[in-house]
Amino acid sequence: MSGRARLALCAMVATLCAGSALLPLVDPITWFFQAALMLALVTGVGALGRRVPLARPLTVGAQALAAVLLLTVVFARGQAIAGLLPGPDAVTALVDLVRDGVRDVGRYAIPAPVTPGIRLLLVAGVLLIGLVVDATAVTYRSAAPAGLPLLALYSVAAGLSQSSAGWLWFVVAAAGYLLLLLAEGRDRLSQWGRVFGGPVAGRPGTDPGGRLPIRRGRRIGALALGIALLVPAVLPSLGAGLLGPTADGTGPGGGGGTISAVNPLVSLQDSLNQPEDREVLNYRTTAADTREMYLRIVALDQFDGTAWKPSERTVTDVPAELPRPPGLSSDVSVTRVNTSLSTAQWYAQNWLPLPYPAAKVDIPGRWRFEPEGRTLVGDRGQNTHGLQYQVESLQVRPTAHQLAAAPPPPAALRSEYTKVPDSLPPIVRTTARQVTRGARTAYDKAVKLQDWFALYGGFSYNTEVRAGSGTEAIARFLEDKEGFCVHFSFSMAAMARTLGIPARVAVGFTPGTRQPDGTTSVSLKDAHAWPELYFQGVGWTRFEPTPSRGSVPDYAFPDTSQPTGPGGPDHAPGPTAVPSTGPSAAPSCGPGERRAGPECAAMPAVPTAGPPDGGLSPGVLSLLALAALLVVVLPAVPLRWRARARARRLAGGPDGAAAADPLAAWQELVDTGWDFGILPDESLTPRAAVARIIRVGELSPDAAAAAQRVATAVEQVLYAPQPVPAAGLAADVRRVHTGLRDGAPRALRLRARFAPRSAARLRWSWAVRWSALRLRCRDSRPAAAARRAADALRTAARRRGRRA
Repeated sequence: MSGRARLALCAMVATLCAGSALLPLVDPITWFFQAALMLALVTGVGALGRRVPLARPLTVGAQALAAVLLLTVVFARGQAIAGLLPGPDAVTALVDLVRDGVRDVGRYAIPAPVTPGIRLLLVAGVLLIGLVVDATAVTYRSAAPAGLPLLALYSVAAGLSQSSAGWLWFVVAAAGYLLLLLAEGRDRLSQWGRVFGGPVAGRPGTDPGGRLPIRRGRRIGALALGIALLVPAVLPSLGAGLLGPTADGTGPGGGGGTISAVNPLVSLQDSLNQPEDREVLNYRTTAADTREMYLRIVALDQFDGTAWKPSERTVTDVPAELPRPPGLSSDVSVTRVNTSLSTAQWYAQNWLPLPYPAAKVDIPGRWRFEPEGRTLVGDRGQNTHGLQYQVESLQVRPTAHQLAAAPPPPAALRSEYTKVPDSLPPIVRTTARQVTRGARTAYDKAVKLQDWFALYGGFSYNTEVRAGSGTEAIARFLEDKEGFCVHFSFSMAAMARTLGIPARVAVGFTPGTRQPDGTTSVSLKDAHAWPELYFQGVGWTRFEPTPSRGSVPDYAFPDTSQPTGPGGPDHAPGPTAVPSTGPSAAPSCGPGERRAGPECAAMPAVPTAGPPDGGLSPGVLSLLALAALLVVVLPAVPLRWRARARARRLAGGPDGAAAADPLAAWQELVDTGWDFGILPDESLTPRAAVARIIRVGELSPDAAAAAQRVATAVEQVLYAPQPVPAAGLAADVRRVHTGLRDGAPRALRLRARFAPRSAARLRWSWAVRWSALRLRCRDSRPAAAARRAADALRTAARRRGRRA
């Protein structure tokens, strides 16, 4: 294998190694094999273009054209012209697939299913990076900058992946890049010959094969890769490193440490938008009524105007018995419930879903407890992957009277949980006061806010609305009145804070759906966010403002003795309108339908855009015909040129065996050897050159004699005072060609036939002609000016002669 071919192969392997980091993002991984096959074909087109050889831009263009044709055949064959050429219909189909892929990326959780759109994005991305790497490292012979596209491909995959084996993909990607660098170094070194020579007699440690630089390069690469992996893990100041955990908790497991969580809004919206629902966890509980079994993950208690997010809190070891919930008095009815939970194998996150408030948790692994939010978070890489645990929780059942009679909260708690940013639009505060006009207690205000969002405010549920938790997003939601649970919970919490009611937002899952075996299944569609308001004597209390989602707790139904807020009916529903215990309604339910109880699970159909009607314009047809002509004709140019050159050089008598020019016959003999891998050497005499062709090509005695006769005829022409005419040179050259062809392997014979190396002379000829044309054009400018000046002088002389 030649050095350039080896470099092309290593460029392809390096691209696939970097692209392997995308494997954890989707399931199954069949797309990767498809991308590898298509990348191999594009790499082969590049290798063929360099062998012709084509100009560098033409080689890259041929590869890009091959990639486009492959993508058209695989993803838009039905709309393509003749199943191959990308016409307008095929382009439209590909654009639609890209649009669907971008939408699917935002809708699916990791690992996402390989939809046609996602498959196109993955395959096209790998092909694009592979094309850039091949062009940079092989065509333009600069392997080091090729690491930038490889790094981009790996960084995108590593940024999206939630796999704990990120170090493995880093090792694979880095090994591919080092392999590319080593191949390029070996190729450069080979151009200088055997620089380090053969073994020196009697000297120990010499390298008989000249491979010492390659071995040293491999050792240096392995050492650099090991340092890149180990140094970040050893130095604590640089973080956990590639081998370290990805947990948010810090501190090695003592009684201290802090934790700061990322905002879970994106994953929540992704979960709600999954077209294919998947089970997250399954539980069995002793609770008689599972409507209150909301599984809480994290509490968002800090609102800075940009986003709702968890505060940075101190975490401790999980105690045997969790402390009593803050603010809960003994007068409130409490029932202890035992629940056994098991999470899915694919579900891996740091926060542990728990029924609120949990009193005792029996769980294996490394977990830490955050007392303020009463949440558990994994430490040093611990997550919920395939986990089984037991939870003893409290079902708190306050009455509406207890909530209405709740005393004011502590000053410190009220100060922290009623903060709103200065950037909060006035519409939030104004709307909150209008909705709660006439309400006397904090409880009455909370109920009015809840039912204004869920029943009377004209809001609709839509998970496709862009998620946002900032002040502008809340103001936009209040004006547009369209959103999903994030918008409802954030807006109600912000409005409650403006009214002086401590509020925060909880993120987790609704109770799920009961199964025939007595367990309850919680799926991605059950992902939810809801507001929690604080009442002294009861603690943090759940409300449900989102229409068509979850269930309204018994204590949150409005008091019919109180007048309704603006926009509400004369009579609000009473406590008899208890929600159903069945599964949660689908997101397509309208406002108020879930409260009334009917099932409304029909999902709206998504219209699909078909290809545009109409035929092709003449201009488009002409361009497509020209492209098809180039695809067919361009690879045949070297073959046709070689055949014409051979016929011209060996032209002679009727049988083609006489009167051939010895110099032309010699040129054909040299090019024939070049086609079969014997590079011409202008420094050799004809006799030495023929001896080299006979030795390397392993010619038979008959073919060797023919080659020597051609060399003798050339020497006669070049050196003899009276050259002796030679006959039969054309037949001798053809005999040498037959001998080289018979002794060459099949691959070399095909190469010499369809992609002859001597076609490089065609490129050289074009370059010479182009240079001559430019020189002629440059020289013609002053000559034309001189001619015009001479004509003007002659004309003036004639006029003077007439006057005389």
